[in-house]
Amino acid sequence: MMGVILAAGLATFALPVAGLFAHRAVRRSANARSMRIDSPAGIDEQGIVSIGGIGQWISVRGEDRGNPVLLEIHGGPGAAQSPYGNRTRGWEEHFTLVRWDMRGAGLTFAHGGAQGQGVLDFDRLYEDALEVTEHIRRRLAVDKVVLLASSFGTTLGLRLARSRPELFSAYVGTDQNIQEAGRDTSAYRGTLERLRAAGKTKDVAKVEAMGSDPGRWSSAQRSTYDKLCASSDPLTLDTVKKVIIGSLWLSPLYSLGRIKAYFQGQGFSAPVTEGTGALDDWADGTRFELPFFVFQGAHDVITPAARAQAYFDAVEAPVKAFALIEDASHFAALRHPERFLELLLTHVRPHVRSGSKAAL
Repeated sequence: MMGVILAAGLATFALPVAGLFAHRAVRRSANARSMRIDSPAGIDEQGIVSIGGIGQWISVRGEDRGNPVLLEIHGGPGAAQSPYGNRTRGWEEHFTLVRWDMRGAGLTFAHGGAQGQGVLDFDRLYEDALEVTEHIRRRLAVDKVVLLASSFGTTLGLRLARSRPELFSAYVGTDQNIQEAGRDTSAYRGTLERLRAAGKTKDVAKVEAMGSDPGRWSSAQRSTYDKLCASSDPLTLDTVKKVIIGSLWLSPLYSLGRIKAYFQGQGFSAPVTEGTGALDDWADGTRFELPFFVFQGAHDVITPAARAQAYFDAVEAPVKAFALIEDASHFAALRHPERFLELLLTHVRPHVRSGSKAAL
């Protein structure tokens, strides 16, 4: 998603400079006030933690430590969730929300720079995710956490949920990506159809030249495809501009230098996808020993809902539920955070335990 996010960001920043920065200062200040947690049972911690031999940014926030713990595994690669605190502020009334910027992403990349990220590949991110989980279990004195994975993060999330169910009270996927070793070409064909309908013959040629198997794409080709896939869909592009870029621009956590680092981190992280081409979720199995939920944008052109639903229908789990989020493509949880919270409370909350043992 780096290409489309960067392109939309440059368009946003092309507004008149004086008014843009004055507006930004006022909104960032207001957002910082709205993020305060003053409740006696609350928690608000953020900073750099040693994970996998490097410093990585982790935030732990919630109004009541007795609430269940929700650990996010973000997408991208490199699409950190740290800018979205204000959009998901309501979640923190019902869950202790843990945000982790992976190595190569967001505030972790801003902290250490390119030289401070260590080894960056899919296996290393998987091990980091396990270490973050263990860190949170110790820090919050909980046996299990809810695993909330989005987009590229669901590729990690499914493997975590399959192999280590004892660590997680439930799996929740959104923008759910199903790896099929290149067999499903629906998103690719949809992108070509939209480009042809718009008369984008040069872009059609670029996509056709790549072929339909993403496992054969270079990271540069994937970036080009992501940009064309998202920008050719009005709903996705609108979400990127208003939700993704808007949140980054107005986040109290993001100075201009950190915004620059955010985009640099996405570029730095892009090669991780080259190590996922042979992954096959169907071959790895559809049995999960924990509650399993997927909440998907009804009009997702990047990770199509039909593909996610087909896999979900085959899943065997103690409890499972699937829901579509209307007026949403990719980034559904961020476009409609209140609707997503409603789904969490309706389907997930009844099946997970409370948070900190100390609060019980």
